[in-house]
Amino acid sequence: MFLHELSRRVSQTWSMTVDGEEYEKLVRERFGNRCPYCLCDLADTVPVIEHLDGMNRYRAGLHVPGNVLVACGRCNGEKRRDDSRRILPGDLLGWEAFLSHDGTSCATACLTCKYWQSVWPDETARRARLSENLERLRSFRRSFPELECASQNLARALPQLLAKLYSDCQVFAETEIKALLGKVPTT
Repeated sequence: MFLHELSRRVSQTWSMTVDGEEYEKLVRERFGNRCPYCLCDLADTVPVIEHLDGMNRYRAGLHVPGNVLVACGRCNGEKRRDDSRRILPGDLLGWEAFLSHDGTSCATACLTCKYWQSVWPDETARRARLSENLERLRSFRRSFPELECASQNLARALPQLLAKLYSDCQVFAETEIKALLGKVPTT
């Protein structure tokens, strides 16, 4: 909820919002109505709203233009593995890490590498597609300078604020649960 409210505040003066048809049309046209990750035709799947930087305490992504895409549900689900990791290799963002699983630097049992192998069995084609899609998404992000500016301004403060908010919510929830359990008759 905090990230949604922060998104509203950050983007209130931007020329476009993610909630309008204009933005979805722009995204679908930019990626040819294909999943920006696996390139499947979105007309042949159930498309979902996807955040390049996940809206969680580790990725701290916002619901703003430049961070919101339309993707296939499979890629959205698979990407969560990287988005939910506290630390990613090489200072990559979650979406960059997701597209970096080309089978060259991960353990043999890496589930994301196995996912990409199922999408593109040919190793040469897989590496080329992942690299092309990574560049396509970087180009997409660069076309939203407001997001780049906001991200730089929030990069230092937001992780600490989210860690505190998460901790405070945990303490509050534990206290409330104990209080409610004390009110439930057990006999």
